[in-house]
Amino acid sequence: MADALDRHAAETIQAGSKSFATAAKLFDPATRRSVMMLYTWCRHCDDVIDDQHLGMPSHVEGSTGSSEQRMAELRHMTRQAYAGKPMQSAPFAAFQQVALEHRLPERYPLAHLEGFAMDVQDRRYDTIDDTLGYCYHVAGVVGIMMAWIMGVKNDTTLDRACDLGLAFQLTNIARDIVDDADIGRCYLPRTWLVEAGIPPEEIADPRHREALARVAARLIDLAEPYYQSARGGFGALPPRSAWAIATAHGVYREIGIRVKARGARAWDQRVSTSKADKLRLLAKGLGQTMASRWQTPTSRPQSLWQRPD
Repeated sequence: MADALDRHAAETIQAGSKSFATAAKLFDPATRRSVMMLYTWCRHCDDVIDDQHLGMPSHVEGSTGSSEQRMAELRHMTRQAYAGKPMQSAPFAAFQQVALEHRLPERYPLAHLEGFAMDVQDRRYDTIDDTLGYCYHVAGVVGIMMAWIMGVKNDTTLDRACDLGLAFQLTNIARDIVDDADIGRCYLPRTWLVEAGIPPEEIADPRHREALARVAARLIDLAEPYYQSARGGFGALPPRSAWAIATAHGVYREIGIRVKARGARAWDQRVSTSKADKLRLLAKGLGQTMASRWQTPTSRPQSLWQRPD
């Protein structure tokens, strides 16, 4: 069973996130296994709500019934995992192992599920604080859970881990604006769209690409202080974990830089990084990790969004 779960987790992260899969190889074996198992559960929950498989349209196990029923089932199964009930689903069996082994506080995975509930409810995001609240649930709290299984328990470093998750999600939103609009979703603040003269129902219209590029650039700029804050937490992680996270930090930040640089053409094809780029960023991450061993991090700016727990 353990070998089967390991294979499933490795295959899921490789297919679901090539950017993070590269960084995950840098973890020590035990941490890598826990990280991949947590990722497997996160990916599965996302797929169940969207009726997808690894982000692509396809019916998946556990996705029968309405989206509200699927959401309720995910909450139920998560609580059952914490109760030690036998898990037949591979993603939940993986989650149960990592959650119980690391004594991961139940409030974090339940907070993550609230992000999917926002999609089920077709939540509207009027302000940037609304958008950041969504980013917290779908990514910031994942950063916290990842840091926790790397051995971090103090709130100061967990705040930095949350900041990295926020930065990742802001980058993802900017990259995927048009794809999200095509399935009826918008995570951009409506106040920003109004200021840019873009009707929310016309986000994907090519006529608005120049204005949309300015909105995306604004989002990428907003992510930057969160990327900077996240670097302040590298020194609190074990060296190999710090290297993995520093590499992921570099890869996602590079995606944001490219989205901004492409302007109105950012959505002509999906922005990504090449193998050569990842190797360069891997080397850069090593340098940042080594520097973090002796640097004293500055205080986290009070102007940054603060997580609720």
